[in-house]
Amino acid sequence: MKKEKVLTKISKTNDKVWLEQASILSQALPFMQKYTNKNITIKFGGAAMGESKLSMSFAKDVVLLKQVGIDPLIVHGGGPRIKKMLDRLKVKSSFIDGLRITDKETMPIVEMVLSGSINKEIVMEINKEGGRAIGLSGKDALLVRTKKLNKKIKDGKFSPQSTTDLGFVGEPTQVNKDFLKWCIDSDFIPVIAPVGYGENYETFNINADTMSGYVASAIKSERLVLLTDVKGIIDKKGNLLTQISIKDAKKLIKNGTISEGMIPKVETCIKAVQSGVKAAVILDGTFPHAILLEIFTEHGVGTLITE
Repeated sequence: MKKEKVLTKISKTNDKVWLEQASILSQALPFMQKYTNKNITIKFGGAAMGESKLSMSFAKDVVLLKQVGIDPLIVHGGGPRIKKMLDRLKVKSSFIDGLRITDKETMPIVEMVLSGSINKEIVMEINKEGGRAIGLSGKDALLVRTKKLNKKIKDGKFSPQSTTDLGFVGEPTQVNKDFLKWCIDSDFIPVIAPVGYGENYETFNINADTMSGYVASAIKSERLVLLTDVKGIIDKKGNLLTQISIKDAKKLIKNGTISEGMIPKVETCIKAVQSGVKAAVILDGTFPHAILLEIFTEHGVGTLITE
């Protein structure tokens, strides 16, 4: 008798769990329909890349997006791993405004880490979950043409701007969107390392946020998703701003609410939306299934930037 009661209790518990799962899927249906046959560019970086459980969760989410008819494209970073390798090889490295100065000695190491180990790890993680990921850099199929980035900085508060040589650091000027569309049509999931080629076919290191913005703009993504280590844009009272316009974002930069490392991320989002991306969102990549919560729920979990 006791055994029957236990089994009945387990059965009821299972029924409740299954009903909850069915309800969640049902609620997600309108969002699936909204994004079907649309592409989403996702920048994968930060702490989420260094945590195996989060990387696995990310891979599952990407495969799920593809399974329901949404086309994800991944652009990844790799700053911490590059630093580790440079330290191991005793190669000094420095930054200006968050950009790594990449000289002739450093560039091959940066490319090795980004286009080699990191890229292939992400590709295999997605493939393990049943996806068809393909690893690329901006040099493959001449994917991302790049020009040298000359960073202007102020020496002091009232000093005029001076141009600093960052070495082989570049910014995209042209993206081979036809190749990316071929990848999507062939059911591949492109995983792109932020390395590009120059006018004379030299190699350039590109900031991953910047790269993702250009890719999203080239293929007119429905969403640009930047996975970061913060919840999104926080106001001066410590509250998360769930949705802001480009106009509001510019005001927040001007009054100092958006500062330091968040500025280039927000500027990337602004440029992308101005270039035809429907909306851009900054998310906390350490939050499990952040992408699914953003795409398949009404309010999402980060800061959405729209026109």
